[in-house]
Amino acid sequence: MSQAIILVSAAALVDPEGRVLLAQRPPGKSLAGLWEFPGGKVEPNETPEACLIRELQEELGINTWASCLAPLTFASHSYETFHLLMPLFVCRKWEGIATPREGQELAWVRARDLSDYPMPPADIPLIPILRDWL
Repeated sequence: MSQAIILVSAAALVDPEGRVLLAQRPPGKSLAGLWEFPGGKVEPNETPEACLIRELQEELGINTWASCLAPLTFASHSYETFHLLMPLFVCRKWEGIATPREGQELAWVRARDLSDYPMPPADIPLIPILRDWL
């Protein structure tokens, strides 16, 4: 049986101390309580980079540019009702202070500590790649 493919774009925001920003999915959303890299669903006719620029502004109140988004890796994971394809970009430059705007909790986490935060199944394989890269 084929599943719908959902394209989601995500960012590993890395601060000057080398910590990565995680956002906790708020109550009422699927996978509530799990930690994830900020981002969201790519809209029709939208590039993954444009999606991230929009989502980071909406979710965190920060501005960045496509030239500051470096593609690192991607996740490809089948959930029960859909298949998730998620490019992960690294971003080290943005304007503003990341502030939760959608009821989510935020945490700046050292790469070695990422596995201490429960994450959705699609995000877990990204942890060692980020650890090696940072």
